[in-house]
Amino acid sequence: MKINSKTTLGEILKIKDSEEILHKFGVPCVSCPMAKFEMDTLKIGKVCKMYELDEKKILEELNKKVGQ
Repeated sequence: MKINSKTTLGEILKIKDSEEILHKFGVPCVSCPMAKFEMDTLKIGKVCKMYELDEKKILEELNKKVGQ
C-alpha cells in the first residue's frame, strides 16, 4: 500500500506504529475526540494543509513504515 495525500487517517491508523509517526509530526486529529468520528473521511493531505504540517515528510516516513 502506498500512502498519498488522499489516504484517510482511518487507513493510515491500521498500519502498525503509524499513530506514533502522526504524533511525532503533531497531527492533532489522532488525539481529538471529535476526529474519531471522521477517521474514514479525513485525508492526510487535507489535515496537513489545515494545520500547516510538513506533508512531504509525514508521507515519506509513513511510506518507509509501510515498506518494512
